[in-house]
Amino acid sequence: MKKTSYMIITLMLMFALTACGQDKNAEGNTSGTNGAGTGKPSEVTLKVGASPVPHAELLEFVKPMLKEQGINLEVMEFNDYVQPNTQLFEKNIDANFFQHTPYLEQFNKDKGYDLVNVAGVHIEPFGAYSKKIKKIEELKDGAKVVIPNDPSNGGRALALMAEHGLLKLKDGVGVNGTVSDITENPKKLAITEVEAATLPRVLGEVDLALINTNYALEADLVPTKDALFIEGNDSPYVNILVARPDNKDSDAIQKLAAALRSPEVKKFIEEKYKGAIVAAF
Repeated sequence: MKKTSYMIITLMLMFALTACGQDKNAEGNTSGTNGAGTGKPSEVTLKVGASPVPHAELLEFVKPMLKEQGINLEVMEFNDYVQPNTQLFEKNIDANFFQHTPYLEQFNKDKGYDLVNVAGVHIEPFGAYSKKIKKIEELKDGAKVVIPNDPSNGGRALALMAEHGLLKLKDGVGVNGTVSDITENPKKLAITEVEAATLPRVLGEVDLALINTNYALEADLVPTKDALFIEGNDSPYVNILVARPDNKDSDAIQKLAAALRSPEVKKFIEEKYKGAIVAAF
């Protein structure tokens, strides 16, 4: 009797262990529905730093497009022009989308970085704004003017002011000019350089502010309507997707670049921004 009891208990234990094993296997097959077990590509997470407007908006627009290709796009918003490049170089994010080529080149030079341009996406025409005057002819002698304090955008602002007769720069400096390159300032304008992100906030305290379009849009300014004067659509300052040399050719980065330069994005830009930004493809 004892031997028979032992055999029955042993068979019951074997059956229980076999059943548990089958349950675990079944659970493993279920979790594999998003992976290689179904033939679908494993999902890749791509972290991209961006200015809130319009860059993050464009990235949010292409999220579903990328999701279908197995890419989970995480958009991390930054409100300055330094951290997106620093975080990318330190590999805390995979790419960024907020800057134009002259800014990237100057940043790389200043910091010793080697970040690279992956693709050009759009142009943000740079403009001059005021809450005190309605047209540039009303700008008084000694007026207070603010421009960005980073070299690429500061030079761009001065070149735009020169183009509209407010001042003259040394021959040949073009968009690389600085305040010290001003040769003529007939209105004796008091020009101050401040951080680009703060320009909309000081607009009411000055007579004229030269503001990057992304910050103008964040401040609910409509460049094509509110700017006293603005760059033409032939501006060389194309905003670009930026990555590192080690990941610029990766499948995920290249798919993101393709999505940002798709016909769907071009249509989105035209319909949403109505000329405030212009597709560069």
